[in-house]
Amino acid sequence: MTPREQPAGHPVTGPGVATGYRPELQGLRALAVVLVVVYHVWVGRVSGGVDVFFVVSGFLLTAQLVRAAGRGEFDVRRRWSRSLARLVPAAAVVLVVTAVAAALVLPEGRWSQTVREIVAAALFLENWQLAADSVDYAARNNVASVAQHFWSLSVQVQVFLLWPLLFAVVALACRTVPGKLHRTATLALLGVFATSLVHSVELTIANQPLAYFHTLTRLWEFALGGLLALHGDRIVLTRRARVAAGWTGVAGLVACGAVIPVAHAFPGIAALWPTGCAALVLLAGRTGTWFGADRILTAAPARYLGDISYGLYLWHWPLLMLYLQASGEQSAGLGAGALIIGAATVLAAITYECVEKPLARRRGGTRHQVRITAACTATVLAVALAWQVATALRVDPEAALGDDEHPGARALLSDEEVPPAPLLPSAVAVTEDWVRIERWNCTPMAGFPMDVCAQPLPVAEDTQEPLQPDRRIVVVGDSHAQQLTGALLPIAQLHNWQILTIVRGACPFSTASEVVPDEADCLAWNAAAADEIMAMRPDAVVTLASRDARVGQTEQTPAGFVEQWRRLDAEGIPVLALRDNPRFDHSVPDCVQTRPEDIGGCGVNRADVYRPTPPWADLPDVPSNVTFVDIADAVCDAERCPPVIGNVLVYMDDNHLTATYSTSMSDLLASRIEEGLGW
Repeated sequence: MTPREQPAGHPVTGPGVATGYRPELQGLRALAVVLVVVYHVWVGRVSGGVDVFFVVSGFLLTAQLVRAAGRGEFDVRRRWSRSLARLVPAAAVVLVVTAVAAALVLPEGRWSQTVREIVAAALFLENWQLAADSVDYAARNNVASVAQHFWSLSVQVQVFLLWPLLFAVVALACRTVPGKLHRTATLALLGVFATSLVHSVELTIANQPLAYFHTLTRLWEFALGGLLALHGDRIVLTRRARVAAGWTGVAGLVACGAVIPVAHAFPGIAALWPTGCAALVLLAGRTGTWFGADRILTAAPARYLGDISYGLYLWHWPLLMLYLQASGEQSAGLGAGALIIGAATVLAAITYECVEKPLARRRGGTRHQVRITAACTATVLAVALAWQVATALRVDPEAALGDDEHPGARALLSDEEVPPAPLLPSAVAVTEDWVRIERWNCTPMAGFPMDVCAQPLPVAEDTQEPLQPDRRIVVVGDSHAQQLTGALLPIAQLHNWQILTIVRGACPFSTASEVVPDEADCLAWNAAAADEIMAMRPDAVVTLASRDARVGQTEQTPAGFVEQWRRLDAEGIPVLALRDNPRFDHSVPDCVQTRPEDIGGCGVNRADVYRPTPPWADLPDVPSNVTFVDIADAVCDAERCPPVIGNVLVYMDDNHLTATYSTSMSDLLASRIEEGLGW
């Protein structure tokens, strides 16, 4: 994925050290990027090609560093500046063009995420941005961004900065005994390989999305390439064995993405498949036969494709994402895919000939390279800042929930049509419109590493001490319970109640793991949440009465819900159970922004989602401490569950209520909630 490394032109330092650039490496890199592009565009899957990039990069980088260390010409700062000056300009060109195109094509609701990821990509931190999003439930509904593919380049750049430091330590340790360099480097790489691979396997089992983007889970792939650079020449194979190894590696790489669900299985043990295949191709080397795989990999077209592979990788993904958004399609067909790949190839060739090659010829000194890197990075950041400012200016500061133009759910109480007005929350802010319980007073739970968050109490003017609430109510459950807290807050403030929340995304309050069957963390959290409530002895518990309300009338009240209610009943704790809101098969804000002439079409028929009688009505064993509140009339009218009510967006994604709309539901639900609690 990086530009072609030129031969160093120096003798090998130590036995078995690879001589740097080899023609088959260009072909292998070309094969990897073609697989990545084809699988992304036509198959809609991940191929494992990036793992090949990592192995090849580790091979080249290690060979260069060991030779430099052996010659005593080891300058970490110069190597950093050269690597960045080689990678940053092309990346900056792609990011700037992508940002401009994305601002024109993407719906406004995706602007903030895109700006954030473009900045992360420009700083080569995109993998950590995606890793953070993978463990942040609020970000899990983020769609793939136009800069998401920069995660692998970010990993590579981080290793390009780390590897010289590693070998600087190795060179320092061997400065008095140069003959130990090869052995010490081998031991260092073996240590990195073993430690990283073990960590990769463990983290993939515990949290695969985090492991996928984590730099430390990928270091072993670079170390494997480094070990091949140090010892590959010592492995002597017959010509027949080299031919077999080359073709086995190529065939394995082609088949990897089709056989293994790379996006959900990597980078643990499964990643040994593509990295092992890359190793076979490297060990095969030049077979000297007409029927070896290297014959194809070293052909002029393959070598040129290897030269432009960096640009091809950078360009193909934003072209694909922007096409899918503009066309409204879920995938690229054969013809559209061919156009995307063709356009990416042309842009890659232009980038190579007009950006990469000229800058490589004018390499200059360290200061010159640093200036190039800084200028290119600053340009991307300036474009991102300008976009962010333009985004902020699109928010109407005068619009407020509850004014005549934005009644929200109160519009359902009147037959009069609300005049059109800019929507709340604004399109650019809708994905951040959560009930922000993390800004409350939060303390750790006793039995699980998550927080209980308490609504701040009002302060007495004379003593400046918090006033004691008349009642304490615990809201417990998943993110849907969190969003419904917005409807409770105005009622609580009116009656001097305090709301406390115990919530965990994708884990409703139950004795079972309802979303992901048998998820250990969800089961443990639910048990700890129940114990926490028992210890707190609140005046009431508010939770969900149902879940999974979708088209097809799939809504249900699981048995695990009832079991938890029964536990609270045994402790004399009342339960107020609220009906769940509808879920959609599309992003509602995106639909509203891309179909302004048919906003109503972004909703669903009420009868398709909600049955006339709620699911708990059919249960024979509901404990007496439970009172139900049906919110269907607060999110739907008699016929439809619309995406916009009273000029307020009802949903922030495909299933969560916006905090703004939830707050507007308070007037509709107040009497039912007060009656249900009996206070």
